[in-house]
Amino acid sequence: MTEESVPDNALDYLVIGAGPAGLQLGYFLHAAGRRYQILEAGPAPSMFFRTFPRHRTLISINKKHTGWDDPEINLRMDWNSLLSDDPDLLFTRYSDRYFPHADDMVRYLIDFARQTGLRVTYDARVVRVDRPSDRPSDRPSDRRGPFVVTDERGRTYEAKRVIVATGVTRPNVPPIPGVETADLYGTASTDPADYVGQRVLIIGKGNSAFETADNLIETAAVIHVAGPNSLRMAWRTHYVGHLRAVNNGLLDSYQLKSQNALLDGDVRRIERLDDGTYLATVAFARVNEVTKDIPYDRVIVCTGFRFDASIFADACRPALVIADRFPAVTPAYESVNVPDLHFAGTITQSRDFKHGTSGFIHGFRYGVRALHRILESRHHGVPWPARMLAAQPGPLATAVIDRVNRTSALWQQFGLLADVIVLDGDGIARYLEEVPYDLQGPPIGDRGHFAITLEYGPDHDKVDPFDIAVSRIAQSDSARAHEGHYLHPVVRHHRPGQPPVAHHITENLENEWNSEEVHVEPLRAFFARQTASVPV
Repeated sequence: MTEESVPDNALDYLVIGAGPAGLQLGYFLHAAGRRYQILEAGPAPSMFFRTFPRHRTLISINKKHTGWDDPEINLRMDWNSLLSDDPDLLFTRYSDRYFPHADDMVRYLIDFARQTGLRVTYDARVVRVDRPSDRPSDRPSDRRGPFVVTDERGRTYEAKRVIVATGVTRPNVPPIPGVETADLYGTASTDPADYVGQRVLIIGKGNSAFETADNLIETAAVIHVAGPNSLRMAWRTHYVGHLRAVNNGLLDSYQLKSQNALLDGDVRRIERLDDGTYLATVAFARVNEVTKDIPYDRVIVCTGFRFDASIFADACRPALVIADRFPAVTPAYESVNVPDLHFAGTITQSRDFKHGTSGFIHGFRYGVRALHRILESRHHGVPWPARMLAAQPGPLATAVIDRVNRTSALWQQFGLLADVIVLDGDGIARYLEEVPYDLQGPPIGDRGHFAITLEYGPDHDKVDPFDIAVSRIAQSDSARAHEGHYLHPVVRHHRPGQPPVAHHITENLENEWNSEEVHVEPLRAFFARQTASVPV
């Protein structure tokens, strides 16, 4: 079945989920005048944030007072706002707190949906996504007919394309014998009084585990946080999903010998005893340590979440990756095996898993905008927004310097989104903003291009940023810019059949790359060398 045979009443787009990603995509679809509908399982937007985080403090920063009056730069420090043209729809108007209360996010998303007039059907939990075919033997990748989506009330919706923005809704429970007798992060009591004098084992080493532990420090007798992997700190790795300082109070109590501890190893078994207490078998990872049975009063599993693919029929079931926790997606945020099935939001984090920001609002809001531009280009003939420049070293360098000093998208989606300069061979260059770095074909083409990203240096997470014995390059040393560890612009020239040629703009403490001598002139010289070898 071709698109021409899709029923006239089929939607252009059906979006599943009215959380931040679904609302963000709905905003762009609405503005473009597309036929779309958002289905939300709950009675209002933002059902996830009504429960999570359990202790109600977000770890996404809300810096209201930046000293800048440029709204684009301010989004670098505003990790909660969705993208819109309405300055009243900035999250910074909803909370003064640097780490806001989750209820403020709930209020914000309700207002966003209402004030933008998005078409959302509430109480419409999707129970099945199918893609019927006249030929049952068709593989998912061969089918091109409309999707048929059914909600729990039996209502059906037909759409040419489906975008799943449900987030990660199922707990990621490790296969530990006896784990079913433990409490889960999503349902365990958050009242510290329920743990007075108790020995508590928390399984997991992420923010949910340490958030839970910090909540119990004043009442629990002993808290052990267990996991097989080394603890990774966000301030060192630059991955905001690693342990944040706001949640690491337990580390002080551990290292200062206040009864609490980190257990580096696997929990092999959990046994619930007749008196309601537990015996956990822990196999320690460190050399010369042994397997030990340790008694606890409570066990809480805090090991993250996973995508729920159970709603998909076999005809359109997406492939999964990373222990089947997330859908496998292309650079166009499309399923690798089901055409026209796209994903938005935190479930796209397989693109930069435990490295970038696609799992968080301040990252995926830009991924959603890129997805929308891809859809507009592919299906509606709307070209990627571009501005034209003279294909000469001076104008090219000026355009790049202007952008890297302002952009919030490349700042937040470092190494994943890129500005792209395409030389069309007529003396004119097209400057495209915020393109997925590895996207092939339109709007980039195959003649070659320059890609501009912001990136951390190689092995940046292996360097202690607070160790003054570790040398750093001088901010004025443009010749050694490629050795920098901190976030800095990188310009690469991609040519067919050849490895890319890279130019690094040296890191700067204030993130201001505007020195004629240190930043601009070396970049201009790079463009001069590279454009000399290609027709412009």
